Amino acid sequence: MVTGNILVIDPKNTSTKIAVFENLKMSFLTTIRHNMHDLADSTNIPNQLGFRKKAILKLLKDNDFDISHFKIVIARGGLTKPVASGIYEINEAMAHDLRIGIMGQHAVNLGGLLAAEIAQLIPDAKALTADPGVMDELDALARLSGHPLFERKSIFHALNQKTVARKYAQSINKKYEELKLIVVHVGGGGISVGAHCNGRVIDVNQCYDGDGPFSVERTGSLPIGDVVRLCFSGHYTQTEIVQMITSRGGLMGYLGTTSFDEVERKIDAGDEYAELILTGMAYQVAKEVGAMVTVFEEQPDAIILSGDVFHSRRFGNYLFNRIQRFAPVAVYPNEDEIDALASNAVMVLKGEAEIVQYS
Repeated sequence: MVTGNILVIDPKNTSTKIAVFENLKMSFLTTIRHNMHDLADSTNIPNQLGFRKKAILKLLKDNDFDISHFKIVIARGGLTKPVASGIYEINEAMAHDLRIGIMGQHAVNLGGLLAAEIAQLIPDAKALTADPGVMDELDALARLSGHPLFERKSIFHALNQKTVARKYAQSINKKYEELKLIVVHVGGGGISVGAHCNGRVIDVNQCYDGDGPFSVERTGSLPIGDVVRLCFSGHYTQTEIVQMITSRGGLMGYLGTTSFDEVERKIDAGDEYAELILTGMAYQVAKEVGAMVTVFEEQPDAIILSGDVFHSRRFGNYLFNRIQRFAPVAVYPNEDEIDALASNAVMVLKGEAEIVQYS
């Protein structure tokens, strides 16, 4: 029997979610809410490492977890250089790139840094990450943007998408590498729609910067001419426009909330505008799915929907009615980063996956 404790770390903007797996089963899950004063004093992302690490270690101690029992500390991957799919050791090269924000500064970069520092306290423990958001398997055609100065990049919910794709393949007794799948993940920020062809994500919208469907707080793709004119209007700074696209668009921009529950309450109360916006979000996801269907030269084997939003029957039905013609639809509403990371750590403990070195 394979044994070994796993610590999973998933940093968010104002919190850090952690879980403990003992003998491959989750025994502890919680979210540490960070003091807004501490966050305000640490606007530089790497400067948050100290108090987040201290909070994690204190929580583990207060709940009688002996950190020496952890064999793997695994964290959600940050914005490193583009990498292939895999489970990576958080080595010096990766830690360096996370600190400097080689592909951008975001709270997710803290995951690898926290895992590395905590693993260093434990003899023989490994610090790992799996399928980070910068995972890049795009075909050459998918990189073309329409102008040589710009290349389409791969930044998306790689961890979530790969995990549900493998789970679906297992559920039908197939190998992931044998299937052609379209995977939709609706995250807390953006929405990514990927075309998975025989084990590779050959095309996907770059949801980190807001490309694709509008979401809870991202605008999605915007009329480019209007955006250019807005940038030079003199009314907004670059920072304000980036915030508008990445955190003040979508449901937040239209309805002033990021809560699906609140939007559904508005609709239940007869708010026709709220229903229009939620339907519009599903409509744009369906259009992105339709675009990804054309990536394949034959019908995809399945369309997979992932994310908490699919607990909403209303949103799910809006989307399902538009995409069911393309392929069978499977829904994984409970899949999140914690389970996805743990499943990768379990594969390492079982000897079913090799650890890749980042360089």
